Amino acid sequence: MIDLGHLLLQLVVILVTARLAGRVFRMMGQPQVIGEMAAGLALGPSLLGVVSPEGVAWLFPVDSLAPLSALSQLGVLLYMFAVGLRLDLTLLRDRARAAVFTSHASIAVPFALGAALSPWLHASLAPPGVPLLPFALFLGAAMSVTAFPVLARILTERNLLGTRVGSVAIASAAVDDVTAWCILAAVVAVARADAGPSTAGWQFAMTILSSGVYVTLMVTVGRRLLAGLERELARRGVRMNAQLVSAAIIVALASAWVTESLGIHALFGAFLAGTIMPRAGVNGAPGVAVQIADRVEDVVGAVLLPVFFALTGLRTSIGLLDNPGLLGVAVLILIVAVSGKLGGSAVAARLAGMTWRDALAVGALMNTRGLMELVILNVGLEIGVITPTLFAMMVLMALTTTMMTSPLLRALLQREPTHATIRA
Repeated sequence: MIDLGHLLLQLVVILVTARLAGRVFRMMGQPQVIGEMAAGLALGPSLLGVVSPEGVAWLFPVDSLAPLSALSQLGVLLYMFAVGLRLDLTLLRDRARAAVFTSHASIAVPFALGAALSPWLHASLAPPGVPLLPFALFLGAAMSVTAFPVLARILTERNLLGTRVGSVAIASAAVDDVTAWCILAAVVAVARADAGPSTAGWQFAMTILSSGVYVTLMVTVGRRLLAGLERELARRGVRMNAQLVSAAIIVALASAWVTESLGIHALFGAFLAGTIMPRAGVNGAPGVAVQIADRVEDVVGAVLLPVFFALTGLRTSIGLLDNPGLLGVAVLILIVAVSGKLGGSAVAARLAGMTWRDALAVGALMNTRGLMELVILNVGLEIGVITPTLFAMMVLMALTTTMMTSPLLRALLQREPTHATIRA
């Protein structure tokens, strides 16, 4: 039975801590989401658990986490739906060849480095019984992701969206997210095909085939149906209202249920639902996708994502890195992550004709991992591909690489930020 009073207290503590930490980090020139991520860690065993283990045990007892977990999962589903709503792959078609080249390199190089690192980490940091293949695929995907929403907010803050650096980075990040989630879907399918070799191969083949059919139907038939509905609503003069937002969320949740049932993760279905929502708009009005995203993001960002950060913090124990060897591995993971993402993107942008300064700025932006990384890491922990120790290392890497972005941009571009708010 849910203890409503205790749940409300947990939510108050989480939201107040997230707001305060977000404000402090904004004053430090960092995105608000970094403060919220740090607040989540602070509420777990990494900080509060060290200062007052009894306090953590009283505030977040294990038997009280189910309601928070449900809210967290809902928040991440809606967040991925909003990411899909904001994603515009026409950016890639409209940009120079630098965007195409950089996007490929920013995926391939970190993925290859992560996969190359995996055999060495597999023996000690993979859960017992997990084969090398899903572990290597997961590590490669986790190294490859870029936090598209965080990157977009940073570009807006620094008035870089209309520049070549901003255009190349935002277009490349859009492709990165799609690719990383496709890879993650394959990882989940491989990890869940846990029967005998022949049966597992058959399950995996059927999962990929059925998922491919579903994605094809969504991006063809589903997209056309939604575009036709948008035109009909515009003809009737129907404006965006609570009923339409509710209908869109139902589509997202239904799509999430389908992909979960097919054997890949529910988050992929929610993300896919967002990508097929109409974007063009009618008679000069914003597209349905933009209008829905504006409404969904307010609730998700203000309430549900801080709960996700808190649950992530409760799962993360920096104390697991309790010897120099494990700290050394954590540093190595960070070096590989930065070398692959920042280095690979920067070299590709330079080869595509950008100056070294602009190419390094693109690399710094692509190195932003943020919330997208935490979502992927939680999926990996949930399906049992990584251990809590590796999870802690990767969470530290996500925080560090995201915090690097703003200082690097200031050093490279020497621009004063505007006062736009970074929320996600």
